[in-house]
Amino acid sequence: MSHPAQEQAVQDDSAGEQGMQMGRMQGGPPPADARDPSAYNEGAKFAHLGNHEMNDNAPFWRVLFDKAEAAKGDGERGQSVELEAWYGNDYNKAWVKVEGERSGGSLEAARTELLWDRAFATFWSTQLGIRHDSGQGESRNWLAFGVQGLAPYWFETEATAYWRPGSGWAARLSAKYEVLFSSRLILEPEVEANLYSRSDPERETGSGLSDIGAGLRLRYEVTRQFAPYIGVTWNRQFGRTADFTRMRGGDRSVMQAVAGVRFWF
Repeated sequence: MSHPAQEQAVQDDSAGEQGMQMGRMQGGPPPADARDPSAYNEGAKFAHLGNHEMNDNAPFWRVLFDKAEAAKGDGERGQSVELEAWYGNDYNKAWVKVEGERSGGSLEAARTELLWDRAFATFWSTQLGIRHDSGQGESRNWLAFGVQGLAPYWFETEATAYWRPGSGWAARLSAKYEVLFSSRLILEPEVEANLYSRSDPERETGSGLSDIGAGLRLRYEVTRQFAPYIGVTWNRQFGRTADFTRMRGGDRSVMQAVAGVRFWF
C-alpha cells in the first residue's frame, strides 16, 4: 500500500516534468518548417482555397491600379495610369507592370513589363523579364533585371536595369513612402529617375540622366480597396532629353496638379 504523501510526490514530479516539456516546446529556436517571415500578402486573394487556409505555397493574386489620374498645369493637360498585377506564392510570382501617359489626345509614352519575381530575403525580391516601350517613336524591347522591396523605415523601393542590342543600358529607380495622418487619410511622396547609356533620337531620350519625376498625393481610403486622391507632380528633364523637348517646343520642367483614384481587387 502506498502512502498518501508518496502519491502526492509522484503527482508533483509528473506535473513538473510536463511543465518542463511545455517550457521546452515554447522556448528555443523555431522548427525548420516554421512559417516564413516573408509570408505576408496584404490585399491578396487565394486563387483556389475557399477557407483561406494558411499555406506558404498557396497561389495568391492581386490587381492594383496605383494611379488613374488626370493632370493639368503649365499649359498642358493629360491622363496617366499606373497598374501592376501578380499571381503566385510567397516565393515565386508572375508580375505585370504597366505605366502610360496620354497628352494632346494621343499616347505619349507607355511601358509594359512582364517579370518573374523571386523572393530572396524578408520583404525583398529579384525580378527578371522583358520590357516593351510604345507610344511616341518606334517601339523598343528590353531585357529587364532588378530588385524591389521595403527598405529600412518602410520605403517602397525599385531598382531595375534594362538592356537591348543597339541601345545599350537603361536604368529606372523609384522610391515612395506613406505618411498616415489617420487610418484613412494618407500622404504619399514619390520620386523616380531614368537613365540611359545612349541617346535615342526617335524616342527623344538622351544619354546619362534623362529625367527626374516627383509627386505628392493625398488620398482618402473610402474603403481599403478604393481611394480618391489629389496631388501635385513635378518632372524635370536633363541633357539631350531636355534638348529634344525644347526642339519640339516643350518645356524641360513641368509642374501639374493631379486628381485621380487608387483601387485594387
